[in-house]
Amino acid sequence: MEKEESRKIVLTLALASFLNDFGSDMIYPIWPLFVTKVLKANMAALGLLDGLGDAIVSISQAISGWLSDKLRKRKVFVWFGYLLASFSRIGYAFSKAWYHLIPFKILDRFGKIRGSPRDAMIADVSTRKNRGRNFGFLRAMDNLGAVFGILACIFLFPILGYRNIFLLASLPSLVGVILVLILIKEKKVRKIFKKFSFKFISSNFKLFLLSTALFSLSFFSYSFLLVFAKDFGFEPALIPVLYLTFTLFASLFSLPFGKLADKTSRKLVLIISIVLFQLICLGFILANSLLFLYLLFIIYGLHLGARVPVQKTFVSELVPARYRASALGIFQLVAGLCLLPSSLIAGILWTIYGRIAPFIFSLILSSLSLITLLLVKER
Repeated sequence: MEKEESRKIVLTLALASFLNDFGSDMIYPIWPLFVTKVLKANMAALGLLDGLGDAIVSISQAISGWLSDKLRKRKVFVWFGYLLASFSRIGYAFSKAWYHLIPFKILDRFGKIRGSPRDAMIADVSTRKNRGRNFGFLRAMDNLGAVFGILACIFLFPILGYRNIFLLASLPSLVGVILVLILIKEKKVRKIFKKFSFKFISSNFKLFLLSTALFSLSFFSYSFLLVFAKDFGFEPALIPVLYLTFTLFASLFSLPFGKLADKTSRKLVLIISIVLFQLICLGFILANSLLFLYLLFIIYGLHLGARVPVQKTFVSELVPARYRASALGIFQLVAGLCLLPSSLIAGILWTIYGRIAPFIFSLILSSLSLITLLLVKER
């Protein structure tokens, strides 16, 4: 594929991702407050909602990754996924009880069928020398869209309130659908396989999946961090600012971390990301001031910038190219299925033993994940 066409695909997917995150992050900063304060849910219910969403993401991406390889199609999963995300936000706006959110959360997260095919498309048009950079650029645009979405939330929420801002948030993703449909011309590729196969899952890839599972069990929803900050003393009006902070730093450092992975190694950057997460957990356990807690949200952003794009780069290179979407889907399946009990366990630990307990639990599991990652061989 020509370089110009490759750049066009990467740029279009990044712009569509920017728009979708612009819409989704208009509501994410106020999501935990909407669920717990407006709809009167407890922390266990919030953990269930967020964990259920992560589980649906994993299942949808595993299915779409396999179908994308089997049907030799990527584009249809991308634009249809953005369309589902847009419709779900309309459903949030009309929900009257926390359990009414469940079907729309499922719809929203099922929209992540775009993830594995989109990531495979990025990997397909990239080379070993720029794959980390391209995934870093995609993630940077994700987070940049989130930054603008958060700013829109901060300025518009006092005017519009919860439900109207949910309706407004549905529009950017629709624009993303149009961009993907118009600007990306998908070429047919040779048939890859007729039926599902596990041949590409080597022992090395299984080891990486085990490390992913352990880390995902330790990685509960950001909602807990925001509620922790509110209980610690941050004013409710400042909670979106905390969300903005870690999202901004994730945006600023995704591309540099992607480039670092290209110049050094994928595994090194992933090790850095886990260590940063452990510092966050330790920091929340020892937090003694609002300023210190604010700095932890900056480190959280650095962690996201290092982990998310480089994980996908690593996965796309641990398996043969013809199985990329399937491998990315299985990776998301493992991660997401472990995120469901993670947020639920965190909510239960919080409710029974207090707000420090989930962070102690995460420290232990993330350490096991780090040890397992050290055993993974980089291709």
